[in-house]
Amino acid sequence: MPNRRVMLGLLGTTVPLAACSKASSDAPAPTASAAAAPASAPPAPTGATATATGAVPRRRLGRTGVEVSAIGLGGYHLGEASDEAEAARIVHRALDGGITFLDNCWDYHSGKSEAWMGKALEGGKRQSAFLMTKMDGRTKKACTEQLEQSLKRLRTDHIDLVQMHEVIRMEDAEKIFAAGGAMEALIEARKAGKIRFIGFTGHKSPAIHLHMIDEAEKNYFDFDTVQMPLNVLDAHYESFEQRVLPRLVQKQIGVLGMKSICSGKALDAGVTAEECLRYALSLPTSVVITGCEKVERVDQAIRVASTFQPLSPAEREQLLARTAPHAGSGKLEPFKTSDKHDGTAKNPHWLTTADATDKSKG
Repeated sequence: MPNRRVMLGLLGTTVPLAACSKASSDAPAPTASAAAAPASAPPAPTGATATATGAVPRRRLGRTGVEVSAIGLGGYHLGEASDEAEAARIVHRALDGGITFLDNCWDYHSGKSEAWMGKALEGGKRQSAFLMTKMDGRTKKACTEQLEQSLKRLRTDHIDLVQMHEVIRMEDAEKIFAAGGAMEALIEARKAGKIRFIGFTGHKSPAIHLHMIDEAEKNYFDFDTVQMPLNVLDAHYESFEQRVLPRLVQKQIGVLGMKSICSGKALDAGVTAEECLRYALSLPTSVVITGCEKVERVDQAIRVASTFQPLSPAEREQLLARTAPHAGSGKLEPFKTSDKHDGTAKNPHWLTTADATDKSKG
């Protein structure tokens, strides 16, 4: 049965629809083998604008009515900067260069990524940013406490987008939408003006993403955004592009692409970082999030975005042909095939408490 508290919490809180046209792919998600390469290119990005020649283009964030930069700054790598001052330089360079979308998570580096980003956004910089972070807590209590910590670290009274993090188990959907589950916390926070939009993320399996969307529909809820791996390798193995992307486009849910370079492993397939970013940007994404632990990486992202031209069908086919021999087993996408990137599996207390300590590192 749908969670009545979630359903009632939605009344009177609907988000205005953006006046955006549907992309050409309104068909149900493909049922072909996930290992098969896509037969044709997906719809081109829609709603893209640029504020000036050579500027980072902006795209509509699904049906929210908001425009955000086509490239987003990843929060995990921010915590890997050499120090706090370098992290501030990274954030400032991104904002000054036209990147408005800032990614983060409650658990990244036990809260350090949020704290560094929050400090970097002081002095009026917060007003230039569309700020997103993620919660691990599956219960209302844990999610509420984590959100309050994130607000404090980020030094803001509201977060533009909060997403449920690491939906990587089939049972996550039922837990999040259960009575007393995390979704109640997010809806209450939205009513209170602490957050504007709600989404979810995951990197494990398209089937889990589709189940989460199904569970939301059972509870009369539509996500504003969904974040998932989109890259030149994904097209060949357990493909989010083939199975989940068409449904998001159909429902006008904002598409957040991540792992566009597969944590660097895509380079082992003989492609460049620039080609990886361009491939992901050529999909109907609202934002492609890329990690930058150095200012030079920010400059690369800005350069690719500001000079972006969608891949032609021939260019796309050539890239997929080049990567196919390396991608069939998923070995270059370890976030799908191993637990290396499963933070909540290594730290199960993140699902039920507001203790951000990374116990997997001793």
